Amino acid sequence: MLIDGRWVAAASGKTFESRNPATGELLARVAEGDREDIDRAVAAARKAFNGPWSKWKPAERQLLLLKLADLVEQHIEELAALDTFDMGAPISRTRNNRQRAVGMLRYYAGMATSLHGETIENSLVGEIFSYTLKEPVGVVGAIIPWNGPLTATIWKIGPALATGCTVVLKPAEEAPLTSLRLGELCLEAGVPPGVVNVVPGFGETAGAALSSHPDVDKVAFTGSHVTGQKIVQASAGNLKRVSLELGGKSPDIVFADADLDAAVPGASMAVFANSGQICSAGTRLFVEKKVYEEFTDKVARFAKNLKVGNGVNPETQVGPLVSSEQLDRVTDYLSIGRQEGAKRLSGGERLTDGDYQKGYFVPPTVFADVRDDMRIAQEEIFGPVISAIPFTDIDEVIQRGNATTFGLGSGVWTRDVSKAHRLAKAIRAGSVWVNCYQAMDPAVPFGGYKMSGYGRESGKQHLEEYLNVKAVWIKTA
Repeated sequence: MLIDGRWVAAASGKTFESRNPATGELLARVAEGDREDIDRAVAAARKAFNGPWSKWKPAERQLLLLKLADLVEQHIEELAALDTFDMGAPISRTRNNRQRAVGMLRYYAGMATSLHGETIENSLVGEIFSYTLKEPVGVVGAIIPWNGPLTATIWKIGPALATGCTVVLKPAEEAPLTSLRLGELCLEAGVPPGVVNVVPGFGETAGAALSSHPDVDKVAFTGSHVTGQKIVQASAGNLKRVSLELGGKSPDIVFADADLDAAVPGASMAVFANSGQICSAGTRLFVEKKVYEEFTDKVARFAKNLKVGNGVNPETQVGPLVSSEQLDRVTDYLSIGRQEGAKRLSGGERLTDGDYQKGYFVPPTVFADVRDDMRIAQEEIFGPVISAIPFTDIDEVIQRGNATTFGLGSGVWTRDVSKAHRLAKAIRAGSVWVNCYQAMDPAVPFGGYKMSGYGRESGKQHLEEYLNVKAVWIKTA
């Protein structure tokens, strides 16, 4: 683990295994952090925050981020391979993260010199000048999931460096290797000791210690809503700032007037990309009754033609699930779907023959004739499973699309601009994609409504999550 600019073992001496989910192969034994390691890392982060790091000018932080971006770009093949080996995503997908990963760092670099307060004309009697300062919140505890280690790590480290915060990052125990390699690149870029610390470990130990630590000023978390609730409770000790990007059960709505040839692959990969392990996946596929059977049959055929396999194969389109625990969760939902009476059009069972034997493979699965009250339509599965649901008209689908405790992503497929605008306003979700899905850009904010969390990542709103606003009053006469 990386603490105070040095690579150290866990205080307990414990390690845990990281294995390739496609083959079961042992990749590494990783230091297992717990409360004592978190204490060391937070102390280092506080020392750095109060020390020379606080004197760095915005332009200096900008140059540091630009150097880190260059290093990530130089090592993108290695970083992509680490993501593929450690969590199973197809190498074609992880290589395509280059633009996003490098773009985020360069965006944060640009924002580092754009942070400012404002002068405010007040209405008090006399000559009193008032203005605001934007100041870094302090020590940030960052906890990330395993479904996109490279970009998830940058999404936490980038804004911390841009704003002048320090950070203690706990990567997911299922896929810690990319975060550790990024820690090495931070040192190579010139990040001072203690500014970025990486402490791998388990959620119930290292994660819990970080989220409740009295000297952590903010927690930035991405993961399940259940863990998010625990983090909110743990943050109460010192009322630390919290931003949460949690799960979803996103509606993806296809109207009969849509370009169906474009909507089939678009709606399919809104779920099957990354083996469905995306929080904003469009897993509730609402299709207008006029084209319901035609469209769901096409989606099922598309699913059957996707190549499932080891992510290192450039031809693989759907890799394994990340772990045996995730495999059990997804296959349980496949059984639940059948028991609830959903009609399986494709997939539906674990793959175990030949090369699939040692990995955690589930094929792209389409369930039709799904009712809103079914568990597969209400609960986040986090696997390559579509629940296809028919609807009749726009008012109905707005009501049913919003009938969920989540509100992260959503999709609309139509040629009618009036429908597009109406749905964009009516859907209670942080993102609405029209005739596309999962489009992301560093300048555009991303986050959720309801149980999908609060706060935003990317965009200028992201930097605000890492800043305090101070009001200054000066009586001049």
